Amino acid sequence: MKYMLLIYSEPGAEGVGTEAEQEAAMGEWFAFTQRIVDSGELVAGDPLQGIETATTVTVRGGETVVTDGPFAETKEILGGYYIVDVDSLERAQQLGAELPSAKYGRTEVRPLMVIPGAGG
Repeated sequence: MKYMLLIYSEPGAEGVGTEAEQEAAMGEWFAFTQRIVDSGELVAGDPLQGIETATTVTVRGGETVVTDGPFAETKEILGGYYIVDVDSLERAQQLGAELPSAKYGRTEVRPLMVIPGAGG
């Protein structure tokens, strides 16, 4: 079954520390990604650009309104995602716990819905 691992962190939680610490942190991300590539569990995944680049689109009464910023008004930042194909929710949760950001942020694990004929 496919699950989305949504990666949340506090503002400023990433990108702090010395250059060596930041390189080590990136190494953890690359290592995690390579592990789930090698295990065949990775379907997709990408980091997101900063929330300052987000826009939210709303249509009400036939009128489209575009506002700056993310939809959710929360102090946590959605920083990226992985889609994994694993045997169980427990395995998806285990992968969520292995994400480097789990040490300073949170991982939301959500199963993907299967839409017949959509090819997913």
